[in-house]
Amino acid sequence: MTHQELIANFQRLDVRTRQRLGIVLAALLIVVVTLSAINSRISALEKKRRAREADVSEMMRLKIRYQGANAVAQRMANRLASTKLDDTPAKIIDEIGIKGRGVQVKPVKGDDIPGYQEDAADIKIDALTANELANLLFRLEKGTRPVTVKKALVKQRFDDPSKLDVTLTVALLKPAPAATAR
Repeated sequence: MTHQELIANFQRLDVRTRQRLGIVLAALLIVVVTLSAINSRISALEKKRRAREADVSEMMRLKIRYQGANAVAQRMANRLASTKLDDTPAKIIDEIGIKGRGVQVKPVKGDDIPGYQEDAADIKIDALTANELANLLFRLEKGTRPVTVKKALVKQRFDDPSKLDVTLTVALLKPAPAATAR
């Protein structure tokens, strides 16, 4: 059927049937428009939900990173709190108890860190085994006090290749005297 034939057939219907057909078409149009509006609102809400899920996911990653950084900071604060003003790198080496043939300690100037005092020393230990060296480094880095090994020079001994001569630059971080008086 062509367009004109449809119009002619519609014109031949009685008035009441045309009215009912018009009401049905109008109701159908209202339903289609309403469904279209609802569908666009649903897609806008889904887009917003996806954006918020991405934000929550990013916040969870940030929360985990924050908790990790906070734990490291707390460990550092605990290590700083356990440091006494009379602690020195030489005293810490003695407390660790790993001894080679000879231990020499020479104090050196530490870095300037605002609010903290860095006590540094060059420590030379002769005739350590590789295992003793590993234990020494582990106990320095992971001990109860904030100690860092800034430089390490390891040489194998000529007279006994199983032994090592070690020169370490070790720094102990302590609260500055003015910061502890508060």
